[in-house]
Amino acid sequence: MVGDLSLPASLEPMCGITSSAGSDDICIKGSQLAYVLVTPARNEAAFIEQTIRSVIAQTAPPRKWIIVSDGSTDGTDEIVQRHASEHNWIELLRMPERRDRHFAAKAHAFNAGHARLAGVAYDIIGNLDADITLARDYFAFLLSKFHLSPELGVAGTPFLEDHERIDQHSYAHEFANSVHVSGACQMFRKKCFEEIGGYVPVKTGAVDWIAVTTARMKGWQTRTFTEKVCFHHRKLGVGSGSPGKLPMWFHYGRKAYLVGGHPLWECSRGLFRMWEKPFVLGGLWFIAGYAWAALGRSERTVSSELMHFHRAEQMARLRQVFNRLAGNRSRI
Repeated sequence: MVGDLSLPASLEPMCGITSSAGSDDICIKGSQLAYVLVTPARNEAAFIEQTIRSVIAQTAPPRKWIIVSDGSTDGTDEIVQRHASEHNWIELLRMPERRDRHFAAKAHAFNAGHARLAGVAYDIIGNLDADITLARDYFAFLLSKFHLSPELGVAGTPFLEDHERIDQHSYAHEFANSVHVSGACQMFRKKCFEEIGGYVPVKTGAVDWIAVTTARMKGWQTRTFTEKVCFHHRKLGVGSGSPGKLPMWFHYGRKAYLVGGHPLWECSRGLFRMWEKPFVLGGLWFIAGYAWAALGRSERTVSSELMHFHRAEQMARLRQVFNRLAGNRSRI
């Protein structure tokens, strides 16, 4: 039985956009943009009911929502089909079960859903995970951001785990990278999504990251808006197919090498992670994962062009961090 999905009033603000027009007017204009959603799902029966109810409750519902069941065997399909029979804009797309499971599966599932949208008119396409819930005006808020900024190619918000407070999300510190958009819910302007070639299937992971970074490389703005959050209900490193907390950080470090991360930046990132749970060990395993991939000369999963762009961004950010720290120290 799924409980009440209504959120506390403090977590359901209005659009809250500073403008000469009223925030409600901006929300209405933003909602004039048509959007569609694709949700890859594999054995998500424990969470997808909440996700579906959350989207149905939106003040600005999608024009079409393709939920792609990637060989689910746990009742996911039945849950989706029940809601699809009540809402003609929800569609279940069943993919055959596969024995080999890898990170590219999400991209394959999304691309299959994207293909089903041929002939549907829309301005924005979203990739929504099957274990996410949202405030009722979540999509109206993001649509308003696209309305205000024609150069905005990818947008999203931070996500919170069930046990976290509103001020604990991963962007709640001064060194956060607000141009990265989490894969929990990524919204793309249609033209941007087409220019980057959609999601590129990569078995080693970072599919979401590659899409967002490629968008910036091609001149689009990408942005995480911290005025809102979405809620992630499966703990990271826990659940079917998840390796556990410390192996997860090792995987993140290895993935950082595979996408071309600069050694100086990634070591600094590992040191920074030592201040987060699991204290010290998480950062050490991250650095170990990066070093393991580097010593083994693992094959990069991105083009040299994207790698050079990524490293240039990292070095620019590192200089900003050092300048900020130096400025803070000079004021002490």
